[in-house]
Order: sequence, then structure tokens, then C-alpha cells
Amino acid sequence: MPLVIPVVLGSVRQGRNGLRAARYLVRCLEARGHEAPLVDPAELGLPLLSRMYKEYQPGEAPAALERLAATYRRSDAFVVVSAEYNHSIPPALSNTLDHFLEEYFWRPSAIVCYSAGRYGGVRAAMQLRAMLGELGTPSIPSLLPIPEVHKVLDEDGILLQPWLERSAGRFLDELTWYAEALREKRKGGVPY
Repeated sequence: MPLVIPVVLGSVRQGRNGLRAARYLVRCLEARGHEAPLVDPAELGLPLLSRMYKEYQPGEAPAALERLAATYRRSDAFVVVSAEYNHSIPPALSNTLDHFLEEYFWRPSAIVCYSAGRYGGVRAAMQLRAMLGELGTPSIPSLLPIPEVHKVLDEDGILLQPWLERSAGRFLDELTWYAEALREKRKGGVPY
């Protein structure tokens, strides 16, 4: 049975390389038969967090939040694509994630990190791992770092270097295992 796995992009910068990685992951997930909507903060135009989605009265949340909440509620897992800004999480990603809470519960996440340099954004990934756990969508053990992302993927997310295909395959195999296992457990209820 196909999974629903939104790919949450974390950058709104002009010329952002993260879109390359996000497009690639959407394509990989769809090739496996899964639904992989792209959550792009540049397109969503979410306000800076002044109140969470759950703090709005029914029908009063901005339309973008309502649409995103509907997507998240039917999701089985999340792929989070993050750059590294000052050894940390991009502010647009934090803002996008922080609007929600219960919508993440009992669903795994997977971290894809990237950079123009050799470290592939792993310092941000460590902080993101803690944040995702606190949100209720704990990350799988593996990461998918993409160093020198502009040399690995073109602007449309097409592979330029074949090593990523094998790494991404193992990474998505792991995420699929966790997502299917937790989906089955959610059917029987959750601890609270």
C-alpha cells in the first residue's frame, strides 16, 4: 500500500540548492509508488509563527495552514530537506515545522541535509534530529547528507553523480520500513 510522505524543504533563499535535493527525493519516492507532496515554504508564504495551527478557531487558520494540516494528517512519514545556516537549522524550516505538533505524532521522519561544501549540512542535521523528536516525528537512524549538492544534482533534481542513487535507496528503504511499521501500529491506537 502506498505511503504518503511529504518532502519538507527548508530554504526560501534565491538560487536555493535545496530545491534540487527536494525534487530528487520527490522523484525517488514517487518511483516507489508513494505520494510525495513537496512542502515548499517559498510557495506557502506562511506567516512568522505567532500562533500554531491548533491555536486558531476552526475555519480561521490561513488557507495555506489548512491545506498543509490536511496533508500532514494523512501522512505516514516526513522527509525533511535542510541546509546548514550558521551550523544550525534554516529559519524558514523551523518556521514551517513549528506551526504544527499533533499532526506529526507517531510518524517517522528522515533527514536529508546538504551544503555547497564537503560536510553536507550534517551539523544542522544533528540539531534537526533533536527538534523532530520533540515535535513527535522522531528521525530514523540514518541521514542522507549531500555534500557539494550543486555538483551532485542539477536544478531539476536530476543526478549528476551516481553515488547518490545507492545511498538514497538504502535511506528510503529504512524510512519505508519505519513508516509501514508505525502505520500498522497507529491502526490499533496510540499510547495516549
